[in-house]
Amino acid sequence: MSEQSRAEDVREGDSRAAEQPEISPAYVAELEARTRAAEQEARALRTRYEELRDGLQRQTDETRQRLNRAADERALGAQTQFVGGLLPVLDNLQRSIEAALANGSVMSLIDGLGRTVQGFERALAAVGVEPVRSVGELFDPEVHEAVDTVPVRAETDGVVTREYSRGYKLGDRLLRPARVQVGRAA
Repeated sequence: MSEQSRAEDVREGDSRAAEQPEISPAYVAELEARTRAAEQEARALRTRYEELRDGLQRQTDETRQRLNRAADERALGAQTQFVGGLLPVLDNLQRSIEAALANGSVMSLIDGLGRTVQGFERALAAVGVEPVRSVGELFDPEVHEAVDTVPVRAETDGVVTREYSRGYKLGDRLLRPARVQVGRAA
């Protein structure tokens, strides 16, 4: 490189340096102070956000626990009511046995058992349990379980002729299908 081109480069460098504004130390200190203030505000906002998030999480957990306790109490209340309805049935069974032993009579035992069955059916009905209709009804695989068939006339084909064990529903939910005998036309 020639000396002339070096001199031009030096002049160009001087002119570029002259074009750049001179930054004063006070301006730099002000920018640094602003940066520190912004960082401090960001930390404060983050701390506040975390406090709010933790508080919301605590409230959510407390609400969930409260709802769970309320559901448990309702379930326990329903169980208590159901079992309370069955206790008279147990009492009747015990009385039937005592009466049969005291009298030696089979009829007193049968009478006691009949009243016990009625009491049990009332207890089930009190909580919404209903028996499934069977004998004389058209066989319905949704609520009946066919365990036997018997030959019948054509007009009673598919009709339940006997019930081996009663089926029960609670509302629309099947608790147990009725086990039945179904007529089949020959």
